[in-house]
Amino acid sequence: MLISREQIAYRVAALGADITRDLAGQSVIFVGVLKGAAIFLSDLSRQVRLEATFDFIGVASYGNRPSPAQEPGEVRLTKDVDQSMRDKNIILVEDILDTGLTLTYLKGLLLAHQPKSFRIATLLDKPSRRKKPIQADYVGFHIPDEFVVGYGLDYAERYRNLPDICVVPRE
Repeated sequence: MLISREQIAYRVAALGADITRDLAGQSVIFVGVLKGAAIFLSDLSRQVRLEATFDFIGVASYGNRPSPAQEPGEVRLTKDVDQSMRDKNIILVEDILDTGLTLTYLKGLLLAHQPKSFRIATLLDKPSRRKKPIQADYVGFHIPDEFVVGYGLDYAERYRNLPDICVVPRE
């Protein structure tokens, strides 16, 4: 175990308080990146004391990681948002910021919708693996270069339901 469910709950509550303070009196649309961010989005949104709605966006990488040692590939859109983002406060919610390839792609895509404001919230940040210069506005935890599962993160679609963040040993 790398991060316990209690540590996660504490940080998610703190991130919710930060978002509530930063966007006081405004509404927000949380855009969750499928599938990994669904649990984080659910918990985070319940900690934000603002008018809020959800939407979801889906992406896939060519050459999705079948093993913890393999690198992600090119990003492609599998599901776009369902509502207008124009002139809205958008918070893109992601489970992990790793190489930055996915979030750079999604940031460009969502900024093309001309939102009022755009921010990124990520549960985990792995800055040692960054290939694109992108930062999240709200970060739960900075983690070392380990392959992790749990709390929405998976390994071959397994372990998403673990309540803690756990390390998968490299082969």
